[in-house]
Amino acid sequence: MRRKAKWYAAALGLSTAGALVLSAGGASSHGYTDLPISRQKLCQNGTVTNCGSIQWEPQSVEGPKGFPGSGPADGQICNAGLGQFAQLSAPNAPSGGAWPTTRVSGGQSYTFRWQFTAMHATTDFKYYVTKPGWNQNHNLARSDLNLTPFLTIPYNGQRPPSTLSHSGTLPSGLSGHHVILAVWTIADTSNAFYACSDVTF
Repeated sequence: MRRKAKWYAAALGLSTAGALVLSAGGASSHGYTDLPISRQKLCQNGTVTNCGSIQWEPQSVEGPKGFPGSGPADGQICNAGLGQFAQLSAPNAPSGGAWPTTRVSGGQSYTFRWQFTAMHATTDFKYYVTKPGWNQNHNLARSDLNLTPFLTIPYNGQRPPSTLSHSGTLPSGLSGHHVILAVWTIADTSNAFYACSDVTF
């Protein structure tokens, strides 16, 4: 009887440990945008080189949520305040020259796409864009952005699939090079994921 009790206790311990591992795995959700292609994805696919460790983990640009009231500090928005990914916030690509841009049309519908390596309960997705005349010669700051998102996709605590697309209308009245900031806010942690995409209107 005692042997059976020990076996049950051991089995219970293993199942509890397994549940903890599964729980921890669920909390390590990650994702990035590839439409329009984000700076971290440009590094990951080799279009931009000398990016450092972000090339191996484009999904890991995770920082405090609550943008724009809180979240990453000005100058560190595109790297979510993570020093190891500082190259993402530089005004020029690490390999030299401007960040490659995606051509878009103001006032037109655009389909945004996220790729997830792990899924997480989600509050929403929000999209911001730089203002006309923004300062392209320094790291992105809140003063460069229209702090009212041009698109918000509520997700009501659901978990996204491995690939998620949604459409919205791009702002009109913009021309030339701009940055679209996408923010994926997690429902059950204190964090969000950030992705900066360079576009040409």
